[in-house]
Amino acid sequence: MDLGIKGRRAIVCASSKGLGLACAQQLAREGVDLVMIARGQEALETAAQSIRDETGVKVTTVAADITTPEGRTKVLAVCPDPDILVTNAGGPKPGNFREWSREDWISAVDANMLTPIEMIRATVDKMIERKFGRIVNITSASVKMPIEILGLSNGARAGLTGFVSGLARQTVAHNVTINNLLPGPFATDRLLQTAERLARDSGKNIEQVKTARKAAVPAGRFGEPDEFGQACAFLCGAKSGFISGQNL
Repeated sequence: MDLGIKGRRAIVCASSKGLGLACAQQLAREGVDLVMIARGQEALETAAQSIRDETGVKVTTVAADITTPEGRTKVLAVCPDPDILVTNAGGPKPGNFREWSREDWISAVDANMLTPIEMIRATVDKMIERKFGRIVNITSASVKMPIEILGLSNGARAGLTGFVSGLARQTVAHNVTINNLLPGPFATDRLLQTAERLARDSGKNIEQVKTARKAAVPAGRFGEPDEFGQACAFLCGAKSGFISGQNL
């Protein structure tokens, strides 16, 4: 299926590995030129070169922390007018809310709510002018089904969801869509970190925790990042302009 976005430009945040990388890979396979961002230069360059070798698209890398004003400035200096924006940032630490300080909460909201909003604010008006824009926010299934030990994520990402639901109604008439992808248990480093925490808290070993987690998934397995990337690419397609304000 040709998604009709060959030659478009995309910013993909936190894209050196995991779900961000999967989104970048699938967009590149559709012929989209990329600006890939991550904090780790080495992993980022390795991922970018792999995409260049496979697809031949133009890939620009920016080693920066997208959750900081300096990082966002650096990225937007390279690509101030993307056609596609995929926001993403590592989730805040798991734990018991009694352990979290005000600074922990501010950090979570900054990274997982305010950073996507700042990136949207910086790019959405130019998308509206060009009558094309696709914004996809990678959030979490915890927005719909809160996860006990992920209270920081539950709260911050729910705030982003509320904001997007209002803005998406204003932009869709201009062929600018804003949607959220809410990953459940995908086979990523983040899932392993959460499983390790649950194992420590429960006294079980990590394989027992992972087996129990899989048993709670109707498919009986963890999702593969490629599956997630394909869903992202579809939402960014030229013919997906009637899908906006959704939480998949």
